[in-house]
Amino acid sequence: MIKVSLPDGSVREFAEGASPFDVASSISNSLAKKAIAARVDGELRDLTRPLDGDARVEIVTANDAEGLELIRHDAAHVLAQAVQALYPDTQVTIGPVIDDGFYYDFARETPFSTEDFDKIEAKMRDIVDADYPIIREVWDKDEAISMFRKIGEDYKAQIIDDIIPPGEAITLYRQGDWFDLCRGPHLPSTGKLPKAFKLMKLAGAYWRGDSKNEMLQRMYGTAWANEKDLKAHLERLEEAEKRDHRKVGAALDLFHFQPEAQGSVFWHPKGFMIWRQLEAYIRRQQDADGYVEVKTPQLLNSVFWEQSGHWSKFRENMFVVPDEIPSTEDDAPILTGEGDLMALKPMNCPAHVQIFKNGQRSYRDLPIRMAEFGCCHRNEAHGALHGLMRVRQMTQDDAHIFCREDQIADETLRFLKLFERVYGDFGLSEISYKLATRPELRAGTDETWDRAEKALSDALTAAGMEFEIAEGEGAFYGPKLEFHLTDAIGRTWQCGTFQLDYVLPERLDAEYTGSDGAKHRPVMLHRAVFGTFERFMGILIENYAGAFPLWLSPVQIVVAAITDAANDYALEAAAALRKAGLRVETDLRNEKINYKVREHSVQKVPIIAVVGGREAEERTLALRRLGSQGQQMISLDEAVVSLALEALAPDLKRDV
Repeated sequence: MIKVSLPDGSVREFAEGASPFDVASSISNSLAKKAIAARVDGELRDLTRPLDGDARVEIVTANDAEGLELIRHDAAHVLAQAVQALYPDTQVTIGPVIDDGFYYDFARETPFSTEDFDKIEAKMRDIVDADYPIIREVWDKDEAISMFRKIGEDYKAQIIDDIIPPGEAITLYRQGDWFDLCRGPHLPSTGKLPKAFKLMKLAGAYWRGDSKNEMLQRMYGTAWANEKDLKAHLERLEEAEKRDHRKVGAALDLFHFQPEAQGSVFWHPKGFMIWRQLEAYIRRQQDADGYVEVKTPQLLNSVFWEQSGHWSKFRENMFVVPDEIPSTEDDAPILTGEGDLMALKPMNCPAHVQIFKNGQRSYRDLPIRMAEFGCCHRNEAHGALHGLMRVRQMTQDDAHIFCREDQIADETLRFLKLFERVYGDFGLSEISYKLATRPELRAGTDETWDRAEKALSDALTAAGMEFEIAEGEGAFYGPKLEFHLTDAIGRTWQCGTFQLDYVLPERLDAEYTGSDGAKHRPVMLHRAVFGTFERFMGILIENYAGAFPLWLSPVQIVVAAITDAANDYALEAAAALRKAGLRVETDLRNEKINYKVREHSVQKVPIIAVVGGREAEERTLALRRLGSQGQQMISLDEAVVSLALEALAPDLKRDV
């Protein structure tokens, strides 16, 4: 007999060879029906795989996060089976689970089309209806390679040959006549796969991600535990498509991109007006929080990046130019060699250390909070660029806090308060926190990392913050706190960052004089609230769907005249509002007022002030607000005062 420990603390005995399904059945028939897999001693396993001996067993259902991942994994297998049933000339390669779904890469000479999706989905549903048992098989590596080559699956044979060590067994999973290389686990049968799946798009993908290899056809799909969740996901995608910052940005004339400046933004007047409001806002927050603002060079000698460790890690993502010295003979430039390369800075940290080092620093000077709206460049791959979300030229609201070790907790708490206040002002108050720990490739000793991770963890605990651990996701020089915020349609974004660093001050020889008269290394806290202005603006555009709050809107009010006779008063009203600090335009065109209102509403102008003969005579405005069908009659004098107050940024409004 074997003993099985359950999550409620109870222990049950089962015969040798019992499976997690037997365990589920012993608990209740309803659990057995819902069960799709099990966690055995912490390892996710097939529901029907026999237990090896005494074990802790937890039953997994479709409602669990792991259950959803299994559903998507099996959906990928069912897709591959359906495609090969319909198109026998196709080879399968890999089909992993991704966020919200899965994909499968296929090798086929004839291109697939999205018009094939209905046919493929119908075949997938047939496979689910067939309820094929999904059976795990263990094969010898060489036999598996021979078998896959025999049936023309050269890619599968190559995968096995490349990644499986000699003499090691591999696992295949069979469903009906079809089978695939996979470590598992899987659902008990294809009938357990909910029909809440949909194929989404096609893309090209190089075999093994190498452009030297052949191009495959990647088919993306999404899969969910039920139809309700699938429908909700598709509605979110539809809404996200409407909010896409690239489309909204073009429609509202905020910015554009063009091939001659890949990954760099051309900001139009309206878009840059939003930028200016953001910059002024965050500068006020930093000034009030005790930051000093600096400006550092764009080009720095490679020696700084070598000393900091960025050169070995980020060299391929840096824009590098030789430092040329004119010849004394014919003025022809002489290249001075690898040691005299210059690089556009990909981040600001080493430059801020140089300012810290310029002069004597005492323990009494600390903390020094050094901020910069630093323009940085990173040589991102063309395929990775994505509108404002992933660019090559970016501006960060970057800052570095140089402090003593005993100041870490206070500075962490201070930053968390700043972060929450700022994001609250933008209506982004749903935030989760993750502490990202040491990555595999890192600078510094394990002792230093132990110290840094403990210091940041202790600071978060002291601040009363709930956080998750993100293993291996830290920066190469230190652990970091990630901020994951949820927008208006439920999507999660990572923007700001807070990182604790003992390594760079050591590498770049930063020091201060302590109370004992000796030299000490400062702790360096890297922090950003927005992250980059580009990405933060992209998030705001999509969060607000282009309908910015009044204080951020590039045009806050349009004064629209009903008739030519009201033009002079429209100009007078606009001038009065503009004098009060509002961003105002006039519309004096010979068009019907409903046409004007509709056009400016499409442009997401928050307030349209309509004026005609009556308004001119009574010196009033008829205010129409975006999204409202009604209008408000208000005197011009009252409008100047009330709208100027309403248009203040949240921090300024708090001070009124």
